[in-house]
Amino acid sequence: MPETEIHAPWEYSLHIPNDVRAVTVSRRTLRLILTVHGLIRLVDVAELLAAELVSNAVRHTKGPAALRVLWAAGVLRIGAWDADPEPPGPPQPLCQVADLLDDLLEGGRGLAMVKACSDEWGWQPLIGNGGSGKYVWCELAAAV
Repeated sequence: MPETEIHAPWEYSLHIPNDVRAVTVSRRTLRLILTVHGLIRLVDVAELLAAELVSNAVRHTKGPAALRVLWAAGVLRIGAWDADPEPPGPPQPLCQVADLLDDLLEGGRGLAMVKACSDEWGWQPLIGNGGSGKYVWCELAAAV
């Protein structure tokens, strides 16, 4: 792929229903997007991050959700929108996450993994234009 195409910004959005199968669909779609854009080296971490963000959107809300993937200036931003305006809970310290995993409890690790595996992460409320909810995102910087 020509170098100018790798550096050109792009964005994709995938609207998903409130369905646990949306996590798999989102991961596979993201893999395809990154592959065709020549960013295969980011796929494994990006899939993990997208799965956690989409899983939270689907598991903790009752409405539809969306996955947004944006590439600009050497940074991949992965985000999930959901209709619930409540902020996400703070990430638990990784030592507490390990304890949760040892106890085989489900949940509690998502945002801690996002925080640990991404360069930046955050969230913002989405209010206006007739919509509401929140957008939780993370970024991976990539030297091209």
